Amino acid sequence: MDNSCTVNLTVRYLTKKWTLLIILELYKGDQYTRRFSELKDALLGITPKILSERLKELEQEGIIGNRIDADCFPVKSEYYLTESGIEIIDIIKEIKIWALKWKIDNIPCQNQDCRVCVL
Repeated sequence: MDNSCTVNLTVRYLTKKWTLLIILELYKGDQYTRRFSELKDALLGITPKILSERLKELEQEGIIGNRIDADCFPVKSEYYLTESGIEIIDIIKEIKIWALKWKIDNIPCQNQDCRVCVL
């Protein structure tokens, strides 16, 4: 596949381990927002280093943003989905629909929106 292919260029960062799950966790947050510690707690097994790397990559791609409130102590930092990131949720939902149809028998998952997922 050509290195200038749009799919190839996009897949390079979207398919890195944890990337789609981070986006999904931000989607679940109030106003699509979560703090670093909330993401770390929700993503069992991710290391702080990898979480930090993925957040930086997603921010560089314009999929997420980072709001910092230095007016309070301690300084409050939270990550949020940008318009681009919110649109990726539709792709994640399509992956879910495909997986439920062809690969995974998960009846509880069929009955809930990813935003309220507790699995």
